[in-house]
Formats: sequence, structure tokens, C-alpha cells
Amino acid sequence: MQRFPSVALGLPRLAIGCAAAAAMLAPALALAQVKIGLVLSLTGPAASLGIPARDTALMLPREIAGQKIEYIVLDDASDTTQAVQDTQKLISEQHVDAIIGSSTTPNSLAMLDTVASGETPAISLASSAKIIEPVDAKRHWMFKTPQTDAMMASAIAEHASNHGVKTIAYIGQADALGETFYAEVAKFAQIHHIEIVANERFNRTDPSVTGQVLKIMAAKPGAVVVGAAGTPAALPPKTLVQRGYKGTIYHNHGVGNNDFLRVCGADCNGTFLPASPVLVAAQLPGDHPSKRIALDYVARFEAQHGAGSVSAFGAYTWDAGMLLANAIPVALKSGAPGTPAFRHALRDALEATHGLADTNGVVNMSATDHLGLDQRARVMVEIVNGKWAYQAR
Repeated sequence: MQRFPSVALGLPRLAIGCAAAAAMLAPALALAQVKIGLVLSLTGPAASLGIPARDTALMLPREIAGQKIEYIVLDDASDTTQAVQDTQKLISEQHVDAIIGSSTTPNSLAMLDTVASGETPAISLASSAKIIEPVDAKRHWMFKTPQTDAMMASAIAEHASNHGVKTIAYIGQADALGETFYAEVAKFAQIHHIEIVANERFNRTDPSVTGQVLKIMAAKPGAVVVGAAGTPAALPPKTLVQRGYKGTIYHNHGVGNNDFLRVCGADCNGTFLPASPVLVAAQLPGDHPSKRIALDYVARFEAQHGAGSVSAFGAYTWDAGMLLANAIPVALKSGAPGTPAFRHALRDALEATHGLADTNGVVNMSATDHLGLDQRARVMVEIVNGKWAYQAR
């Protein structure tokens, strides 16, 4: 397991914004630093989600409202147990003021108890609405930046209905992501009078899904929805195409990165997904509220990682940084970094976020909504010649 116990910027922990020696000479200043922990899936099946998040963390501000910002990145290895251990370490040993992560739904759900007991605000980078709904005692401390599975499932059902699809099959990961996305797909399929004729599961590390695909093809669905994230999500569509399936294939928004495009290759051409606006920033209408901010993020990221390197998962981290940059100045009025008063005020300020445009849309949070995005935060995208193509409604 690769760990980043020091700052994600590749510097010693107290070297963000001030040298370690200066911090030793001025302990009061060191204590005043805002410490942000990140729990990311840098290795394991979800690494294609965590790595662009880490790369984006390198770009986050090192100073906000006159306070030095320290980032501490830990690798959860795509494992729920490790995600909890990392969260515990960040809270009990590093005394962070906030956490960003994890990269996946199962890991983020596993972190809920630890985040709540540690009374530390966290911003998940995963999709499931269950991470933040309902806003109970645990989720009081949890926020997130990705669109919910409900938002994306409704987009799929709407697109399928508009294109005459009457039956669909579902194949998803055998975990919380796969289950929660299926529940939303089933709900919106019923609303649009689309019948679900097959429902299959696979593990992220499975080498084959031939058995599941054969069952799906026997049901002759007009479309297949794949509920999976990262590069493992390429296996079902590749198998479907290689077995001769001619219907429409939909992905969820967990595949919004170039690693997925690389692994799936030509087999994913002509498939669809509801996605973050940042994936097609240059193709967005001029009046889209995220266009300017998304283009700015794309330019910054691609300047370091090359053309076409942007993914939704990096953008979710950028948006988490925007949320914190907006909330930290407010929280500083109630307490110093490193104190319970500051963490409580930071949580309250996140919940009070209103009218903040980011790379996904416009955030309007409340005591019952710890995401705050509306339908402007989703666009339908087709994969054409290995690239994302915006589909106007």
C-alpha cells in the first residue's frame, strides 16, 4: 500500500506555506494552520478515481483567509477497512479540521461513524445519495460533491425513454454502489414505463462477466445499464459488444476518466453516460453556470498532466476545495483551526453554502441537502471515437 503521510504537494508536512524550521520556531503559527486530510483510493481497483483526486489536491490553495493550509493524503487501497483506519488516524493523530474522501461509495459509507464520532466535517467524492441522505446524526458531518445516483439514473431513464427503449437490463458492482444505483434505475425506469428484464452483479476484481452477459442477452433488452466505477466498469460493455449485443449501453458517472476510455477502447464507442459538465467543458452552451469555472480547472490540470487528462474525479476534488475555501473564512470567525469550535463552525458554514458555482453546477446546500446541486449538474455524453461528446437535449 502506498501512503502519503506527508502533504500531497510532495513536501514535508509542515512545509506547506512555511518551512519546517520556521514552524518549529513558531509553534503558535503551526497550530494555527488549517489541516485538511484526504482519504483517497490511490491503489487497488478504484485507483483510477483516486489518482486524479490526488493530482488535483496538489493544485488546491496553500493559503485561505490568511491561514496556511496543510494537506495530508492517505491511501485507502480501495478497501473499506483501510478507509476507516485512515479516517481514524487523520482525526485522532493528525487532528485535521476537515476530510476530503473517500473515492468510492462503500468506503465513504464506512467512514460515516468515525467522522460523526470525531465531529469532523467530511466531503465525500463518491456518488451514492446514501452517503448524505437522510441528514441524520451521522450524516450531519458528511457532505459530497459528485451528483447523486438518483440524478444520474433519472437522466438515463429519460434518455432511454426519449429514444424508444421499452426494456432494460442492469449489471452492477456487487457492493453498495451497484445496489444503490440499481434502486434508482429501477425507480426511474418505472416512472418512464420501462421494464427491467434482467439484474446481474459482478465483483470489481472479476476477470470475466460472460455468465452474467449471456443471461442479459437471453432477456433481449433494448438497453443495458452498467452500474460500476473506474476501470472495472469497462468489463461489462466490452463483453456485451464482443458477444454481439446491438442495443444501447449506458454507464453511470463513475466512469468519467480517461483510464476508463483507454481500457474500454473501441467497444465503448456509441455508449452513453450522464456526466459532470467538466468532461465536456469546451462543448457546453455559453450560458451554462459551470462553463467558465470548468474551463479554468481544465486549463490548470492539463497544463500539468497533458491534453485530455481531466476526469470528473479530479473535478470533484477541486469542487471540495472550493467548498472549503468558501467556508473557512466564515468558520475562522468562531474559532481557531485545530479546535472543536472551528470544526463545528466549518461544518455549519459548509451547510450554509448558497449560490456557489463550481465545475459541476451551482451549490445551494441546506440542513436537509448536503450536496446542493440541481439538474444543471448533469449532462448526457456519448463516447465517440474514444472521446466525450456533449449531447444537447
